[in-house]
Amino acid sequence: MSVPIVAIVGRPNVGKSTLFNKIIGKRMAIVDDTPGVTRDGVFCYSEWNKKEFMLVDTGGFEKNAKDNDILCKVNAKTIDYVKMAAAVIFMVDVRSGIVSSDIEFASILKKIGTPVFLCVNKCDSIGNAPFGFYEFYELFQENVFSVSAIHGHGVGDLLDAVVGGFKYCVDKANEEAIRVAIVGKPNVGKSSLINKILGEDRLIVSEISGTTRDAVDVFLQVNGKDYIFIDTAGVRKKSKIVESVERYSVIRTFMAVDRADVCVLVVDALDGAAEQDLKIAGYINKKGKAVIVAVNKWDVVEKDSHVMANYTEKLKKHFSFIIYAPYIFISAITGQRLDKLFNLIEVVNSENNKRLSTGMLNELLSYSISKAPPPSFKGRKLKIYYITQACCKPPTFVLFVNDKNLFHFSYKRYLENNIRKEFKFIGVPLRFLVRERK
Repeated sequence: MSVPIVAIVGRPNVGKSTLFNKIIGKRMAIVDDTPGVTRDGVFCYSEWNKKEFMLVDTGGFEKNAKDNDILCKVNAKTIDYVKMAAAVIFMVDVRSGIVSSDIEFASILKKIGTPVFLCVNKCDSIGNAPFGFYEFYELFQENVFSVSAIHGHGVGDLLDAVVGGFKYCVDKANEEAIRVAIVGKPNVGKSSLINKILGEDRLIVSEISGTTRDAVDVFLQVNGKDYIFIDTAGVRKKSKIVESVERYSVIRTFMAVDRADVCVLVVDALDGAAEQDLKIAGYINKKGKAVIVAVNKWDVVEKDSHVMANYTEKLKKHFSFIIYAPYIFISAITGQRLDKLFNLIEVVNSENNKRLSTGMLNELLSYSISKAPPPSFKGRKLKIYYITQACCKPPTFVLFVNDKNLFHFSYKRYLENNIRKEFKFIGVPLRFLVRERK
């Protein structure tokens, strides 16, 4: 199945992200009074009158962006989305009236030729449109709508017109696609990694930390399998977060972990693992997500026969609480080992969905008890009757015992090590629930 793209465009702070969230019915795009919050395109599937489409929230078009590298890239990316879209919702602000940026962008849209629906936002009162609404007919004479994105007034009429006809379609990612969150501290190459995987500059890349703000979903198919890569904002130290927008970005990063199947924690090979990486890894472990530690910028590291082994050992000490995580050394610039990264994603996702039979588990339990019987406490001995797997993602095991207070964490760790030794569970945390049989 394929669906059309609908791009929401306009200058900064006219309400594009607010309208995006209103249409999809959830707060996915960051909304803030600060102009220029959105930079990369934020994608989400939506539906109106039983017609499905992909909605794209774009960065604000800035008229005077020549001296700002990021703003130039935002403008170029916005125009790319217009060219690929089946329809464009061009948002303006009734309170500020027509400004020079609106006139310039309207001229660009007319040259591109994608169907445009002019959305005059912030018409918040019910009834007749405010007097200033009618001046916007200077920009476009057809398909002009008065809308209140924050209240939802007029959004239905706008969408009725938009879904009338589409010209461009993209493949919809399979609902069973593997969701991969690319996480890490700022400027480690997360967006560059996704761009290399895609083979195009889909996401904005800059040496300035904090370029990515929203969690951006990117859909692709590799070897007949569907993936959704989620590019996230870098997580900085709390003391260095000064903008409210950046606080939202950090929240979006952790939300991306929540909805991911596999998390790729990107570490800078030159800087090594940092405090922020520990925080992110801790959250991934807490949420029970499959994880891969990808050491980026490996192409610029001076190497000898032992450097990779030594680096891995150092990282394992740093990430001692996710000892199950596999490590891969990559380069987002040269594409080094990106094919192996995909293989590893497949492996850890499969391990996270692995289910063991009760018979196999209890056979291993009997062997483990015979090798090292459970310890006693104050004359009472722990008895483990049987074990079973309750669920996957993460694999969760239930142990039935005579008294759960006798079950010491060290014996749980012993059993976990035996399970991993026998059944691997690469890149996946294991959970144990202890229940009394009575």
